[in-house]
Amino acid sequence: MQPFALLHRDGADHVEVLTGDVITVATLADIPVEPGRQTLAVIPYRQIAERGFDCVDDGAPLECLLITSRGTEPLTSFPAGPLRLGPGRFDLTDDEYGEIVETVLRDEIGHGEGANFVIHRVYEASVEGDPVDAARAAFGRLLATEQGTYWTFLVHTGTRTLVGATPERHVSVADGITMMNPISGTFRHGSGSLLDFLADPKEVEELYMVLDEELKMMATVAEHGGQVAGPYLKQMAHLTHTEYLLAGRGSLDVREVLRETMFAPTVTGSPIENACRVIARHERRGRRYYAGVLALLGHDDQGRQTLDAPILIRTAEITPDGALRVPVGATLVRHSTAAGEIAETHTKAAGILVALGASGHASSPVRPEAESPEVRAALAARNHDLARFWLDSRAPGVLIVPALAGKTALIVDGEDTFTAMLAHQLKALGLTVRVVPWQEAVGRTPTEPDLVVVGPGPGDPDDLTDPKMAAMRDLVADLLAARRPLLGVCLGHEILAVLLGLRLHRRDSPYQGLARDVDLFGRRRRVGFYSSFAALADSDRLESPCGPVEIARDPADGAVHALRGDGFAGLQFHPESVLSRDGVAVLAEILQALMTGVVSPAANG
Repeated sequence: MQPFALLHRDGADHVEVLTGDVITVATLADIPVEPGRQTLAVIPYRQIAERGFDCVDDGAPLECLLITSRGTEPLTSFPAGPLRLGPGRFDLTDDEYGEIVETVLRDEIGHGEGANFVIHRVYEASVEGDPVDAARAAFGRLLATEQGTYWTFLVHTGTRTLVGATPERHVSVADGITMMNPISGTFRHGSGSLLDFLADPKEVEELYMVLDEELKMMATVAEHGGQVAGPYLKQMAHLTHTEYLLAGRGSLDVREVLRETMFAPTVTGSPIENACRVIARHERRGRRYYAGVLALLGHDDQGRQTLDAPILIRTAEITPDGALRVPVGATLVRHSTAAGEIAETHTKAAGILVALGASGHASSPVRPEAESPEVRAALAARNHDLARFWLDSRAPGVLIVPALAGKTALIVDGEDTFTAMLAHQLKALGLTVRVVPWQEAVGRTPTEPDLVVVGPGPGDPDDLTDPKMAAMRDLVADLLAARRPLLGVCLGHEILAVLLGLRLHRRDSPYQGLARDVDLFGRRRRVGFYSSFAALADSDRLESPCGPVEIARDPADGAVHALRGDGFAGLQFHPESVLSRDGVAVLAEILQALMTGVVSPAANG
């Protein structure tokens, strides 16, 4: 059978029918993007290795359908049918999966390795009858019964068949605009109150964290970062999610956009590089196409490249011999419990199987009311304390601080691309910014910039057996000795605090994705934390080897939120985070004082 794809995209009144030849390529850069012909790429999770990130290599190929014929068919051309399955089960038992969840919560999130991680399991069964015919019937049923999907699709490459209804655009490029669509939070219809779901702190913080993580990606692929719209409800037939939309103007090759955004935090975690390490360490098997993307690449009428790439979730993979895999994952955050995440994987697997019409699964309850004033108010309230820097459009130059205009800054990335967001904020304040990985700062003290920012990253800052921690500590020590203007953010702040004579404490409850109102040198500020460690201080002043240090700390436990002295400052929180309502104002005040030696009146309230 000739390879083909059936695509129904959000809002269309027809199905696209694509046929062509399939080739296998090694890298994203090898995907053909030729004028006059589209390519549909099936991108497996293992391609994350192109970014230098860890993964278990299962050999799943990157296949490309080189489209030679395309047409459309009405939705009614695809009759609905059930997907008849033999007995099935998860590849991991509930006990096995629950043990992994508890280990990740304790040993990874609890030890500062990240804010959230997605761990998956796979429902396995066998399809009765011809696999492609079964997939066609399931595709017809999805068209008839599923709602709120971004793509409903069937892709047959000859070696595999994928059929699904994914709610989530990963990334798209059209008319020079790059868009992403972070979705998180899962409410199963009939399981309780939609308003209770919208007020659940775990669900709220989950969405904020993936919003931050995708803003990091947008900061890399869009010229001025991403502007946030939402939140909205994404209602499907069986489940409701919450979502934001991000948009920004960019000019990268679409294959580079794909590379820089591998893969969505909603199916990996954050920060992304360490999330991949955690996934490989605890899943210990490949993901095949789960968490990868389908990507339709081409050109528009003006010759500009285009891209439309949904995430491969809510998808069944069927092999030619009839083996079926339905992978599902749960996002683990500090509020998670093993029982809750086990239940979520059952909910997601059941939702996919019901949507596909698998026998033995009941129909779904009616979707809840989404347009009530109470629901609209609950969604709008989520933005009240978020950073307007990412939500509002503004004229160029309006945030420039005269004392910072024309200055240069070097940001040292400790394996957390929050640094890309931080770079956009510093540029908005008037600085010229360069970001380098921590490895490039090893063995030298960068003296050319006016300011060095030692940025965030995962891990234990006291673990000097970790090459990153040892190198970053040496870097901060050298900068202090050279009296170069220095700002430490999160990990950088913690290292700075230790060198100034403070001790670190691992928090009993991690501050991952947590927004707080704190007193910063006499002024109340709303800021966002992503940390499992904190420096402790007994008073608001410290006599250090580098001179007197002023400290902003929590009076309840002595945790240091910020510090400043002659030529240096440190922030435990992330001023660049969408959770930091006052982040840009804090940066402007701290940097103006740091680089001029004059504390602004606003900084003292």
